[in-house]
Amino acid sequence: MTSSPQHWDAAYAAGHETRGWYQASAVLSRVLIRDTGLPHDCAVIDVGGGASVLVDDLLADGYSDITVLDQSTVGMQIAQERLGDRADQVTWLTADLRTWQPDRAYAIWHDRAVLHFLLGDDDVSTYRTRLLEATGPGSWAVIGIFGPEGPSVCAGLPVRQYDESDLEALLQPEFDIVSTTFADHVRPDGDVQQFLWGLAKRL
Repeated sequence: MTSSPQHWDAAYAAGHETRGWYQASAVLSRVLIRDTGLPHDCAVIDVGGGASVLVDDLLADGYSDITVLDQSTVGMQIAQERLGDRADQVTWLTADLRTWQPDRAYAIWHDRAVLHFLLGDDDVSTYRTRLLEATGPGSWAVIGIFGPEGPSVCAGLPVRQYDESDLEALLQPEFDIVSTTFADHVRPDGDVQQFLWGLAKRL
């Protein structure tokens, strides 16, 4: 089984609040985005955002230029319905990150959902290309990925684990890694997943 719009549409339709990735508030993402120190009118993109509540949190914090990119229309519809009229304040892009062509630069790139599902080196290289195409000097990347003690399968798909050296290989030399931290995500069923979070500034 591979990552596809059909897979994620079915996963979301089965009840997204029961799935392992669900979090009621994107607390750490929110903190790291604030740590960039950028003004709230900067352009933020959440790649693989789907039904994530990060968009709710960013709107609540006063961010006004938010884009959510995901290959699942069902996931984004859940977020749009939850936001109601506020959904009109967000740009919604339905695309596979691997084939998406960004038409602007973003000040903050956020990812808690895409990178660790890319198993092949070619796909990881494509991810890196998209990251560089969608950012510029002074932009920031906030990336959450499964750590070395993280799961080997998520949402029925195999995933890739990362350590700090892997993150450095992905981001350097274009990005300066400002901080890394390991944090546990507690799934709705009580299981714990180890995440590695990186905050990096593009040079």
